[in-house]
Amino acid sequence: MVASRGGVVSEIRVSGDGGYSVHVGTGVLTKLPSLLDGGPKKLLIIHQPTLSNIADQLKSELSGNFEVLLAEIPDAESAKRVEVAAFCWQILGSSNFTRSDVIIGLGGGAATDLAGFVAATWLRGVQVILVPTTVLGMVDAAIGGKTGINTSEGKNLVGAFHAPMAVVADLEFLPGLPKNDVISGVAEVVKCGFIAEPRILELISQDLTTAIDPTSDVFSSIVELAIRVKARVVSEDFKETGLREILNYGHTLGHAIEYLERYQWRHGAAISIGMMFAAELARLAGRLTDEVVELHRSLLGGIGLPLNYPAGRWESLLSVMKRDKKARGDLLRFIVLDGIGRPTVLAGPDQSLLFAAYQEIAS
Repeated sequence: MVASRGGVVSEIRVSGDGGYSVHVGTGVLTKLPSLLDGGPKKLLIIHQPTLSNIADQLKSELSGNFEVLLAEIPDAESAKRVEVAAFCWQILGSSNFTRSDVIIGLGGGAATDLAGFVAATWLRGVQVILVPTTVLGMVDAAIGGKTGINTSEGKNLVGAFHAPMAVVADLEFLPGLPKNDVISGVAEVVKCGFIAEPRILELISQDLTTAIDPTSDVFSSIVELAIRVKARVVSEDFKETGLREILNYGHTLGHAIEYLERYQWRHGAAISIGMMFAAELARLAGRLTDEVVELHRSLLGGIGLPLNYPAGRWESLLSVMKRDKKARGDLLRFIVLDGIGRPTVLAGPDQSLLFAAYQEIAS
């Protein structure tokens, strides 16, 4: 297990689809054995290569009470392929994995997305505990029960809603992450600030440096606030029939950028540009003030995230966006802001308005 500095541990409840808790704090990975008491006989730990040592440690600690299997998957979005899911299914089948057994997803957002998808599809659903090890995984991917894989047509187009039995977000994993991975994850934290929790924006504005320092109290605070936003929203709308769409702020254009870049960009970098586009779109539609658009620019740019994308890519981006999950037929729909903490849907904006907004972020 990772060593613990000790510290405040929060248990954030997510209701809907049976309900579960997100355990967040320093050293909470030590809670994992107690979460498994009285349940499974077998565990499958799905993990990324960089976490092999942690997976081995977990296997050693848990093997006294369970039969523990390991499945090492590729890093990042390369994990979210049907071939990788099939590899995991093969392990489950050959080990006679039953509905009373548990999958553990250990890693970043791509790893927990895949682990959740494998759990949702094996025997039409087995239990899964998610152990996110990145900022992005903790504040976004591991919470809410969205699982999925990518296809040649786009990101997350194949998937299922499948709530975990628990999420264990141990902040001890974060200080060892590359700086750009931390900054990428904080993009989703900033998103939560704009759509629902202004306190996040205030804390980041006060000190841009400590906001991206995983050892700081400010960083821990904004991560927990973002988790609470995600938990609150998905509790009210598990299957994204309404309110949950607000979590896609910046994601329509952002996912299109990820697709065009063949998933070589960090998610937060693409979403940062997507948020800038959404802000400019809202401003041009008369819904958002210049001051709030500038706040997007100063916060996202201030922590080191990109704000622009090449001018000649608009037609390609538009084609990909038409396959976005929020689209209805040929009608494009964007999450925009009427103000901080006031997200709404802008449906079917005029093509000229979309192009004008893109020109504002084009480099």
